[in-house]
Amino acid sequence: MNTLGVATYAIAALGFLFLTLLLVISWRGRKVGARLIAASAVTAVWAFVLAAESRTGHMPLLIVYVAEIARDAAWLLVLTELAGSAAPRILTVGTHVLWLGLLVLVIALPALPQLAARIEPPLLLSRAGLALALCGLVLTEQIYRNATAAGRSSLRYFILGVGGMLAYDLFLYSQAELVGGISLDAWNVRGAIVACAVPLLVLSVRRNPQWSLDIFVSRQVVFYTTTFVAAGVYLVVMALAGYVIRDLGGTWGGVGQILFFAGAAAVLAFLMASSALRRQAAVFISKHFYSNKYDYRIEWLRFIDTLSSTQDDIRRTTIRAVAQIFDSPGGLLFVSNESARQFVPVAAWPLDLEAVAGLQAVDAGSELVQFISSRQWIVDLQEYRRSPDFYQNMELPAWLPRHPTLRIISPLLEQDRLFGFFVLYDPPPPFDLTYEDRDLLKTVGRHVATQLAQHEADRKLAESRQFEAYSRLTAFMMHDLKNSVAQLGLIVTNAERHKRNPDFVDDVIGTIANTVERMTRLIEQLRDPPRGSRLQTIRLDELVAHAITRCSLRSPVPTYTRALDVSGYGQPVCVQADPERLAAVLDHVLRNAQDATPEGSIKVELAVSGAEAILVVRDTGKGMDAEFVRERLFRPFDSTKGSKGMGIGAYQTREYVQSIGGHVEVQSSPGQGTTFSITLPLAAESPAAQPLAMQ
Repeated sequence: MNTLGVATYAIAALGFLFLTLLLVISWRGRKVGARLIAASAVTAVWAFVLAAESRTGHMPLLIVYVAEIARDAAWLLVLTELAGSAAPRILTVGTHVLWLGLLVLVIALPALPQLAARIEPPLLLSRAGLALALCGLVLTEQIYRNATAAGRSSLRYFILGVGGMLAYDLFLYSQAELVGGISLDAWNVRGAIVACAVPLLVLSVRRNPQWSLDIFVSRQVVFYTTTFVAAGVYLVVMALAGYVIRDLGGTWGGVGQILFFAGAAAVLAFLMASSALRRQAAVFISKHFYSNKYDYRIEWLRFIDTLSSTQDDIRRTTIRAVAQIFDSPGGLLFVSNESARQFVPVAAWPLDLEAVAGLQAVDAGSELVQFISSRQWIVDLQEYRRSPDFYQNMELPAWLPRHPTLRIISPLLEQDRLFGFFVLYDPPPPFDLTYEDRDLLKTVGRHVATQLAQHEADRKLAESRQFEAYSRLTAFMMHDLKNSVAQLGLIVTNAERHKRNPDFVDDVIGTIANTVERMTRLIEQLRDPPRGSRLQTIRLDELVAHAITRCSLRSPVPTYTRALDVSGYGQPVCVQADPERLAAVLDHVLRNAQDATPEGSIKVELAVSGAEAILVVRDTGKGMDAEFVRERLFRPFDSTKGSKGMGIGAYQTREYVQSIGGHVEVQSSPGQGTTFSITLPLAAESPAAQPLAMQ
């Protein structure tokens, strides 16, 4: 068994099997991608065949020949597809004729014993492999030479991967022609050479999306893989050096080897822990293995996660979210003040704002603000110091040059308005502010500006809601006062005419007593708001009758139709409610109907349906259109009565009825009157109710 051959070809087989699975998952239906998948799969099978041949040592040569020609033919199909019309037609046609002819010849040899006796197997293998490798290298050269500058950059790793395999085959078979046989060592190492092409092919597919193979290779995986490979190479070199020291050191060789290993391990630990070395490695990988400097998926997820954290002030959090993208040690945030005349410093990270000496507000009319507002540019202060003319020789604020570690000024744009700007400290080297950094800063700057503007709007909304709560409380109080004043006003209006009427005097005393009670209750509610409603079982039919009596001093006088049982006697209609608040609801509905009906009639009907009591107030007044009923009737502080109305009566009515389990419905048409229906659940202890007729 050839152990080296088994190991190298097995590694190559596993590598191309992994590549095949990756390509199949990422395939989007393009022809180039299909051929590349086929070539990778055939190469994996080829490597398994040669690994098995190295292990057994007596595999039929026909299988090895077919595997060799099939692998080369698969990659030639990929190369001819990429070359397209750029390569001479005779070259592409000749390539296909060559591999097809060799494949037919090798398969037909067992059936042609006379021809097989004249052909030496090693000679056939070396010359077939030599011809196919030469055709592949010519096609590779045609692809690279005819590509544009951008195309060459994206094809570089593909050329290195496939070209490396073909070039090694050319060397292997050329050596076989010279020495009269294939070198066993060169044959065994071939598997490792082919395996090295796998990462190059992955990178080439990643850089060529037009092949419709959308492979994602994590930067973290590449970074740590590179780190492990570098550490492995370092350990191998260290082992070789230790072996040399022990071999040449004589008596002290063992001690010298131990000291060398200890020192080398310390150096390795120092290098692995060096943040500067890690940054340089990350920059190197980004520049040479990726078309983009940043892994935007990772950066954006981290950016959003940082912004969503609530452990710090939102303004300090935004600085940290932006600074961590560029590994900046910190920054400052300036935001436009209320008058929009200055941009004032409002936050710093990681230091407190007071710890940054000499900070001053920047006038909105300063050259810096005008420049970043009109141009929407990112200002690189290092570049500004070298070439101020690039920034129109603008004048910087006086405090800025006193902080030489500040590097980047990035505007925060809310649409096209300058909301504020960041000033970030210089990121650790190596760092160059490229166009990609500028685009990323502009993108996150707009997001941050929107978030800060939303935060400011939320703060103002919370303040306005506090004022609205006070205004609403005042409006409710004024509404109750207005109703009480209206009752007292009716007394004053009718006093001159009825003051000698004992019944009128009794009504006056009752009205004043009711008003005093309501005002006392209002004062108590303002002093100590009730935590819950005073629910009790009440006679709704009697409450409606009392409300109609109270409203009978105004015209038109409502007519009342009570619910009757089947024998014609009145049946109590009981509900669970606060009697005073429900009475206020009924008063409001009746008075609104009277206000809307200067001429006409108002009918009040009370019925029972199942487990519900239904109170209906119908008037023949002005009516309302459907849009008003839908959009404005129950909106608080929206009144059609001008300065005479508060606009909260209908709102209070609906809110209270819903709070005790009922609902309100309104039907109205302009000039046709209004029907106001209040449905309430019957009290549990009331008699079982059935639908009753009304007269």
